Amino acid sequence: MTVAPSPNLKTHYTAIVIGGGQAGLSMSWCLKQRRINHVVFEKNRIGESWRTKRWDSFCLVTPNWQCQLPGFPYAGPDPNGFMVRDEIVGYIESYARSFEPPVREGVNVTRLRRGAAGGYEVETDLGTFSCEHVIIATGGYQEATMPEMAARFPRGVTQIHSSDYKSEASVPPGEVMVVGSGQSGCQIAEDLHLAGRKVHLCVGSAPRTARRYRGKDVVDWLHEMGYYDKPIDEHPNKERVRAKTNHYVTGRGGGRDIDLRKFATEGMRLYGRLNDVSGYVLKFADDLRTNLDQADKVAENIKDAIDKFIAERGVEAPTEARYQPVWEPRNEVLEMDYLVAGITSIVWCVGYHSDYAWVELPIFDGRGYPGHERGVTGLPGVYFLGLPWQYTWGSGRFVGVARDAEYLAERITARPVAIAERAEWTMNEWALGS
Repeated sequence: MTVAPSPNLKTHYTAIVIGGGQAGLSMSWCLKQRRINHVVFEKNRIGESWRTKRWDSFCLVTPNWQCQLPGFPYAGPDPNGFMVRDEIVGYIESYARSFEPPVREGVNVTRLRRGAAGGYEVETDLGTFSCEHVIIATGGYQEATMPEMAARFPRGVTQIHSSDYKSEASVPPGEVMVVGSGQSGCQIAEDLHLAGRKVHLCVGSAPRTARRYRGKDVVDWLHEMGYYDKPIDEHPNKERVRAKTNHYVTGRGGGRDIDLRKFATEGMRLYGRLNDVSGYVLKFADDLRTNLDQADKVAENIKDAIDKFIAERGVEAPTEARYQPVWEPRNEVLEMDYLVAGITSIVWCVGYHSDYAWVELPIFDGRGYPGHERGVTGLPGVYFLGLPWQYTWGSGRFVGVARDAEYLAERITARPVAIAERAEWTMNEWALGS
């Protein structure tokens, strides 16, 4: 897939795409369809995060049929299944082979700034390139977040971020504490639990959803109900929804619920949020019951919405009994000596943060978040793609990135410089990627 640097490498393009994941490749497909002269710079390999920042048993939490990259919908034998990590990488690689995008792998972008003569300059370890349009497709999950309290554990305690966890063999013998109950935290806790490890899980406020309800996968219902197509400005929380944690559920074993209460009946120890570390003592918030109840409430509210949709549309669907909790916390543990408990390792599942230090353009708000509307920033020719809730709930997923990429491609096409240069780009240049 790599296009090796050559002496005749062009230094100017109509558009430069930064990032070679599903978002960057989708953008390239849309640009290529419009014969817009561009190049894609990828720091590592295409789909690198799927290759190296996921654990061995990782799989999608949305059905395969939702993999709808532009020009390349899922066509495999199991549309209602859930691709595992290596299959996801294979899907992305097959996508790239299907249209041969002008990707240059192993190229690190170190600086993006205004060009002296107009447009923009992209500085890389391969040289400096100029363009009229630049699309930042590095995603919303770039740098692993480690809390300050991690520094309070002694060196004898193994600490890893969820992006470095591969399997139960990733952590040394002993009991394991997983901090965070979002998708990664719950799935990693389950992975360790199923492997027979003694797991301690710090439960936060992440919501959950049932896997199936009334004869269908919940994702199928939500898709029919238009949830993945609803624009962010129609969401009750507006832009605040971008900071919300995704619902936890799993596609493992054909797909099932993740029920933390059930894990508790099987020996997993649950606590509230981890608030502090003092010596060998861990201090937890008194919110375990609240967090479990709230997660269940969200799952039941989703079912209420599905029931309403079924009733209003007259859809034939089997009835189903509602969820009944199988475990309740009694006398929540607020402090624990982790040395006495035998905890030898911590898996931090507390998310990621963006790193745009290399972008020297006035396009960010006071929190460092890109200021944009549907990926279009306040600077002409500067765009973002692949951000969670960029436009809809589907934006940061395989199901919605095509719409966002098409929208940006149309904006780029509308600019006169793109139209003029597009007509000059020969098929030979496409083949050379130069």
